Amino acid sequence: MLKDKNYQSVILGSTLIFLVILMTILTGGKLLQVDSLQAIAFQIPLLGVLTLAQMTPMLTGGIDLSIISTANLSGILAAMVLIHIPSVYGTLLAIMVGVATAMAVGILNGILIAFLYITPIIATLATMILIKGVALAITKGYIISGFPDSFSFISNGEILGIPMPFIIFIAFALFLSVILSKTTFGISVYMIGSNPTATAFSGLNNKKILFNVYLLSGFLAGIASLIMISRFNAAQAAYGESYLLLTVLACVLGGINPAGGFGKVSGLLVAVVVLQTVSIGFNLLRLSSHLTDALWGIILLVIVVINRAITGKWIGN
Repeated sequence: MLKDKNYQSVILGSTLIFLVILMTILTGGKLLQVDSLQAIAFQIPLLGVLTLAQMTPMLTGGIDLSIISTANLSGILAAMVLIHIPSVYGTLLAIMVGVATAMAVGILNGILIAFLYITPIIATLATMILIKGVALAITKGYIISGFPDSFSFISNGEILGIPMPFIIFIAFALFLSVILSKTTFGISVYMIGSNPTATAFSGLNNKKILFNVYLLSGFLAGIASLIMISRFNAAQAAYGESYLLLTVLACVLGGINPAGGFGKVSGLLVAVVVLQTVSIGFNLLRLSSHLTDALWGIILLVIVVINRAITGKWIGN
């Protein structure tokens, strides 16, 4: 019998190996060609960083439905700076404005959830609607485009053949992994997810921890916004809305317990690679993207069932 701490990683790793072998055979080896691997590395970062932003609230048993709207609003304000100051200095200012905007939303979510005791799903649903409305009011539904080359490097540049957004994603994945595994704050996050009452009685400040969790989620959504608008060379109020449910899927697939208290960044990394491997494989096979969505759902159901068979528990119990 596999230990609870290891079974999910083994299942997910086995699933990835199986899918890579299957897709390699079906595509006649095209999946492992340099172009395909670069395509996977190019596609992973946006979903990956957004999933990191979703992971931190889920570890406490919460959720952040506002991450996409936050990323879009941050991207819009950053884009306005880029349009009016098309220089390296404008790029630096745009990055700061975008991240600061996302962190402001994180502060709002943190206050609503930690201090006003509003359920995370309701609080972040409200901020999601509010932020999208603000973004639509600013842009009037139009797209803001035409950014300087200094900014497009974020999503289109390469270092030693490795796409820049992939480097950014790995850097922030390591950043979050260190925070969660090596700091008092990270340990406290897991403790709140496991038993918030016991955490409070242990002398920790639950309100402060939850506030910082949503602040961190906002910060990561801000980083994702920079990748997103650089990738599209445009900002708009409704970009990336399909990613919201994918972030939840990737978290659960990666072993993040929806009830909180357990999950690792490494599992999330593998989950994101699994999702993008399937997507690229289906593109190479010229199959409908709708079939990709269906297969993602099947993969999740299979892993949930295997989890039940091995541990006798459903994910989240």
